[in-house]
Amino acid sequence: MDFDTVAGELYGGDLAEFTSARNAAAKAAKAEGNAELAKRIQQLRKPTTAAAIVNGLARDDSEQLRELAELGDELRDAHTRLAGDDLRALTRRRGELVRRILHELPSMSDTVSREVEATLEAVAADPDTAALALAGRLTSVAHQDTDQWFSLAASVPPATGQRPKKLVEKAEPAKPKRDHRREEEERARARAERERLRKEAAERDKERATAERDLVRTERAAEQAAARVEDLRERLAEAEERAERAKTEFETAKAAFDEADAAATAAREAADAAR
Repeated sequence: MDFDTVAGELYGGDLAEFTSARNAAAKAAKAEGNAELAKRIQQLRKPTTAAAIVNGLARDDSEQLRELAELGDELRDAHTRLAGDDLRALTRRRGELVRRILHELPSMSDTVSREVEATLEAVAADPDTAALALAGRLTSVAHQDTDQWFSLAASVPPATGQRPKKLVEKAEPAKPKRDHRREEEERARARAERERLRKEAAERDKERATAERDLVRTERAAEQAAARVEDLRERLAEAEERAERAKTEFETAKAAFDEADAAATAAREAADAAR
């Protein structure tokens, strides 16, 4: 038994049986005398439903999952180069690829679908998450700021108050002048609205991340409690077995004593009669 084999079987198995299978594997490792391996196995976390679905893509050797991870590298490179056009094109590709992957997955609830979408976006945003996903070892995804690489795509070039040269050359004198002040005010309002929505989304994401951390923490506590109960049950079974053996030994010893006592009594009586 080795850790990688056990981990592969656990994360590739039925999600509903993860905890019981993990505890059984840890117990088997402990029975083999490998306490360190048993401890490592016991510490493996049960994946969320969304993480398990993405792990399934890795086990199926999904080309789209690999493409999504590679796209994340391209996005980070484009961000480093401040290549706005590349960022916009790559952002579109990311959205299309995530939607394509979701479309090809089996039917799921809206909640799970949103969690899977967030997980896939995290694969594109974070190289560590991508590595875990490609290895099929993803357990959960804390909040990832998936827009961190795409800030240039939403930027608005400053207004110069001048029309492009070609438009000036082709402009018709009879047309009214553009109200640049009003346009600038509209752009400012649009920017303010985008900023408000961005902050609101960030707040919702923060709340979701906190809820997910609480879920993982409480789930881990429940798993530890279940493992403790299982350990106590094993100890109780061993104690009951020892008690049963002691009872049998006592009964055997008592029978031997009664037999010896009867023989001694008979011998005394015989001796008294012979006087």
